[in-house]
Amino acid sequence: MKKNKKVSDKWVKLICGASNEDIVAIEDLCAIYSAAGVDYIDVAAEQSIVQAARRGIKWAKEVFGNSPGLMISISDGKDIHFRKATFDPLKCPSNCSRPCEKICPTSAIDFSGVKENKCYGCGRCINSCPLNLISENEYNLSKNDLPNTLKAIKPDAVEIHTEINQIDSFRRVANLIKNSGIKLKKISVSCGLNQSKKKPIDLSKALWERYEILLEHNVPLIWQLDGRPMSGDLAPTTGKDTVKLWENIGSQLPPGLIQLAGGTNDKTHEFLKRNNFPDGIAFGSYARKIMQPLIEYADKNNKKLYEYPEKMALAIKEAKNLLKPWKII
Repeated sequence: MKKNKKVSDKWVKLICGASNEDIVAIEDLCAIYSAAGVDYIDVAAEQSIVQAARRGIKWAKEVFGNSPGLMISISDGKDIHFRKATFDPLKCPSNCSRPCEKICPTSAIDFSGVKENKCYGCGRCINSCPLNLISENEYNLSKNDLPNTLKAIKPDAVEIHTEINQIDSFRRVANLIKNSGIKLKKISVSCGLNQSKKKPIDLSKALWERYEILLEHNVPLIWQLDGRPMSGDLAPTTGKDTVKLWENIGSQLPPGLIQLAGGTNDKTHEFLKRNNFPDGIAFGSYARKIMQPLIEYADKNNKKLYEYPEKMALAIKEAKNLLKPWKII
């Protein structure tokens, strides 16, 4: 029987999280997925986080010769990607089975509450609490003084998280980027329907409006279709939403690379037609979850994962398996 033709090399991005401050995990994640062959890594807009990411990328470059671009996530308004969970542990009953702690993919919850640096706002814990004690706080590291943030970090690319109706604030952020004088290699725009009453055609129109605004930047563009943003659901079928969104409006989008995000995992490619793959994909929660046990093992011993060659090799192999349907490895 003739096998299906392998998908040609696609763009793949690792999303570390727009509000993720777990410096230890970020360094290891960037080392793992850089070695595995991702094209870009997306992190929060904060210098210490960027430095950790660059250390991981540097290790992969020295050992494997791989050096992905570095992207920072910013927002043109309130956005669920920029949040953290919070609750008062004193209100938790002593006999609670602690489903929040069990469901957290980054071990950010214990008896003291939420460890802010480890929480990246996935939202899985919020609906798990039987007493509804968990809420969310906005946590936007890029909200203040964006031009100086860009000058200090000097990223290769930025990703602007936006909503369909936020065109004026998007224009303002685009102007701030332009006036900062930073030369970018890519600008990515992340937007989805976010389970609103808007239709796919509304999203297409919104992205075309942003295309007109970004034209004067003269920078290659990426359109990130956010199928199920920060839902906290890591089930295999979560990728169906972004695939459906792609199939509905993929042919109606402005010029640029198109990548899928939001609920993406190792099964997402199975829902796509073999002759209708987008330009690429972004992996976030799932990419972090599968590495968390190995990263925690190293962290408990106050070491980086790449200081354990055998375990690092296992992590890179797992990362390559995730990328395999998208990359020629």
